Amino acid sequence: MSEGASAVTSRHPPVEDWATDFDHTDAAWAADPYPIWADLRGRCPVAHSDRYGGTWLPVTHELVSEVAYDTEHFTSRSVVVSEDRPGPDDLPAPIGLSPPITSDPPFHAVARGMLLPAFGPRAIAAVEPFTRDLCRELLAQTEGQASFDAATEYARHIPVRVIVRFLGFPAEDADSFRQFIRLVLEDVDTSAGDEAREAMFAELDAYMDAQIDDHIARPRDDLTSFLIDAEIGGAKLSREHIRGTMILLMIAGIDTTWSAIGASLWHLARHPGDRRRLAAEPELMGTAVEELLRAYAPVTMARLVAQDFDFHGRPLKEGDWLLLPFPAANRDPAFFADPDVVRLDRATNRHAAFGLGRHRCLGSHLARMELRVAIEEWLACYPDFELADPAAVTWSGGQVRGPRALPVRIRPVRTG
Repeated sequence: MSEGASAVTSRHPPVEDWATDFDHTDAAWAADPYPIWADLRGRCPVAHSDRYGGTWLPVTHELVSEVAYDTEHFTSRSVVVSEDRPGPDDLPAPIGLSPPITSDPPFHAVARGMLLPAFGPRAIAAVEPFTRDLCRELLAQTEGQASFDAATEYARHIPVRVIVRFLGFPAEDADSFRQFIRLVLEDVDTSAGDEAREAMFAELDAYMDAQIDDHIARPRDDLTSFLIDAEIGGAKLSREHIRGTMILLMIAGIDTTWSAIGASLWHLARHPGDRRRLAAEPELMGTAVEELLRAYAPVTMARLVAQDFDFHGRPLKEGDWLLLPFPAANRDPAFFADPDVVRLDRATNRHAAFGLGRHRCLGSHLARMELRVAIEEWLACYPDFELADPAAVTWSGGQVRGPRALPVRIRPVRTG
């Protein structure tokens, strides 16, 4: 059964055979990809499409994991599939455009290790009070409304404002980042011209350079100043490295968490039993967050094939795209018992919502905190709610999937 309408409009024709012509921006994929993946597991565990110049799609946990750990045959120098396929000399080596996610070994380990203190427990704990206050502020703005859009009035505001604070940018600039993020992650198959995309990238680079200059002049306790002060091998990071990492945090930390929060609220709106149990058993929140992440993992990553080779009978060619659908891996019945059933107390849950291998999400603790706090504060304010119009729910397409319209109806709490 379809989860809801899709917000996607594509310039590609609709997919007719997912095994030979798949498209992750297709409206059917955005609306409900789970039957697509289940079908492919049964007849074609590695699908292929000529779209985007040639793209492969493994859909089992075993194959997704194999690719994620294989840095010999796959490169991470570009992780978003689009019509613009970079060649080996098109991106700065070894950092890539957005280190460390676009960095390959051995530089990747150094770049990632340098960032670990900035995303440690102490740093995440420091931003939790801000996150909780923000959630309460957003919910207060919905007070008295019988129905409203939980995606646009609540979920989407949380990660962008948290990331802006984490980076030390002006709070009033938060909303301006969404257009860029949509361009990078969702509009890879729209009619937006290359000139328009290049202009927006140039505008973002100029903004980041201005923030770097401001932080050099006025150092403060945030990630931007951390990057300016950081060293690798006794040398300061290049401006390109600093800027790329800042852009990575924006892209990887905003749309993804917005999607996870929205999907979790979508689930709770449709499953009153889970909603009541979570409200009655707050000690269950930790495992519940992990299960919601597993069931509704938002991120599909990408790799480029580094060299020609045979991958389980498939002739992969250098430069081909390969999508890593971590959400599909999380729904593989060969790895998870009853994968399509959400069990808030699932004890063993080695999900891949944050990826697998060397490039596992560095900001996973930050995302977990935001999701947990967002659900806690929502249920404290609205313990009983439902979808106002299930058919009006829309989902984003591309490599980050989550609700973009989520109309909910608040049910009065009965007393006595």
